[in-house]
Amino acid sequence: MSKMAKSPNRNSFQKEGYILRCKKEGKEPNPNYLAMWEKLGQLDLENDINPEWQKNNMEYDMRSTDWFVAKVKASDTYAQNLYAAICNNNFQKLEVVPILKEERWSASWRSAGGIVADIREKGDYIDWYCSGIGNDERGYGLSGKEGHDYVAESVVTDEIRNDLKRLGWIVIENTDD
Repeated sequence: MSKMAKSPNRNSFQKEGYILRCKKEGKEPNPNYLAMWEKLGQLDLENDINPEWQKNNMEYDMRSTDWFVAKVKASDTYAQNLYAAICNNNFQKLEVVPILKEERWSASWRSAGGIVADIREKGDYIDWYCSGIGNDERGYGLSGKEGHDYVAESVVTDEIRNDLKRLGWIVIENTDD
């Protein structure tokens, strides 16, 4: 395991947008709102070193595994495919106790975008949020900078599935209609 990958810009998008809106309106930003974002950043840092938060946490495993971090940093398409896989899916650690307890890990779309930004150590959730919209089985979709297709939210590519399994996690298939 390596250090935890962390974007210096995590949790900056909404705060910076708020400051710009206040400036355009000629208002002073509410210090309580700004303090909330500072506190959120501090809580994130505290979580990163908290052994209880790290336990049975796929985010921790992804952000602290050298080969995985390197792979996410190396390809925009792979990073987007990871974001898409995290969205609308549940995951389970391949260990006896989590399986017997049916413990699951999941994240919101915003959190998924933030996790990818952290792994790449740049940007914020908005850089990945909704990046798969329009990508579906009909062939409509966005293409990444590398010319490869991005995938829709909730799609788990074979490569992502295999790499998550190598990390010790499996995708729990959604059986809802």
